[in-house]
Amino acid sequence: MRFLYCTPFAAPASCSACRPRILPLPDIFRTSTFRLAASFAAAFALSTLVLFAFIYWQTTVVESARIDSALMRDAEALGGQSQPDIIEGVKVRLAADYHRLTYACLFEANGHPLAGNLESLPPGLPLDGRSRRTVIAKQHAGEGVMMVARRLADGHILVLGRSLDSLDNLRASVLNALAEGVLPTVLLSLLIGLALSRRTQRQIKSVHQSAERIMRGDLRERLPVRGNFDDFDRLAGSVNNLLDEIERLVMEVKSTTDNIAHDLRTPLTRVRSRLERARETAQSHAELQEMVDRSIVGLDQTLRIITALLRIGQIESGQRRAAFSFVDLGTIVQEIGDLYEPFAEEKSVSFSVQTPLATPIWGDRDLLCEAIANIVDNAIKFTPGKGSVQLSIRNVEGAPVLRIADTGPGIPQDEREAVMRRFYRSDKSRHVDGCGLGLSLVDAIVKLHGFRLSIHEGPDGVGCLFEMICASQPPLPGGADQSGAHSL
Repeated sequence: MRFLYCTPFAAPASCSACRPRILPLPDIFRTSTFRLAASFAAAFALSTLVLFAFIYWQTTVVESARIDSALMRDAEALGGQSQPDIIEGVKVRLAADYHRLTYACLFEANGHPLAGNLESLPPGLPLDGRSRRTVIAKQHAGEGVMMVARRLADGHILVLGRSLDSLDNLRASVLNALAEGVLPTVLLSLLIGLALSRRTQRQIKSVHQSAERIMRGDLRERLPVRGNFDDFDRLAGSVNNLLDEIERLVMEVKSTTDNIAHDLRTPLTRVRSRLERARETAQSHAELQEMVDRSIVGLDQTLRIITALLRIGQIESGQRRAAFSFVDLGTIVQEIGDLYEPFAEEKSVSFSVQTPLATPIWGDRDLLCEAIANIVDNAIKFTPGKGSVQLSIRNVEGAPVLRIADTGPGIPQDEREAVMRRFYRSDKSRHVDGCGLGLSLVDAIVKLHGFRLSIHEGPDGVGCLFEMICASQPPLPGGADQSGAHSL
């Protein structure tokens, strides 16, 4: 609704209040629940109108047709009898009419009544044996009557009729019920809509309050869940799961930022100290070059950390999923085995590879090579001399499972989730070169492919066992059949 506010003496050009203002409707009338209830009320009112219209049609058309058919049938049957029988039939017909709704009369050819309750022939009534609607004069008003007039073979006239007052009263009752029933029905529907809208509005208000607290920085706030498993609860549960993931990512970013600052500060501080020392203490060109080379090594370490972080972020964004294709996991494992076999021999570590002839999976070949190589590299790196590393593929319930087992120090159970975090390094690995990003990169690649990575104790409780379960395969683009997996 629009209202105009203007003083009589204000100029139209300078009066900003004379422009139309839209007064906001109450929030309850703008809710989807109230609009839905209003739509249901309109639909119910329309269906009620249709129902009453059908009843009205039944009373006016069907009932009138039934009366017409009965009158014409009775007139034909009674008119075929003898005059005494007709007079007796008229008397019987009138005697059985307790509500005085029946008209029956036998007239002579000149219109004089012989028997019945009519004083004269209704004016304008055809004598063709078909029913007509006419009006019979009463004391105070006319009465609508459906009548049949039939001329008999001896010249007499038989008239049968049925009062339509009951039918007219029924029509009026239907119309009154329609007028009196639709409005309360609509109002009741709107009231129910208002009640439901108020309930929904309270729920939405609590959601808005929680959302405002979250936007103010309270990442532990969650949307209210009432426990009745309705649409709001399911939506709130989904949003709460999303908030849990957001909180985890924010805390991970915070932790990563702190770790980056800590891990980058150390090599950069070393580089700066070496460069300062070279500037102040170098006595010869060779001595200066040696210090610069050591500084470059520190900078390369810093660049490796930054490159690894950027690569993990790129993989976690899912951009590489568009380049997926069918690849042979067995071939990849065999290539990794050939690559790391000399490294294992150099450390006097027994290294064995067992793969089936063909194990097609859906993924990115380069990323899978990088993930497997990282795990194998760690296994050989942490396995002492005379130890062993086994790289194999097994089919478990129709899904390929990559297993990498070693006889190294292993990973304690309480650290198996922590080793997947960025920059995490256990006490056993402090003496080994690295920045703590290798398994984080592996975890990102595994999640990108929809695989599962688990860490267990090694065979006979010695060492560590990594299992990459390649069971969750994304659908092929365009709905291609997986039968083409072997045509690499």
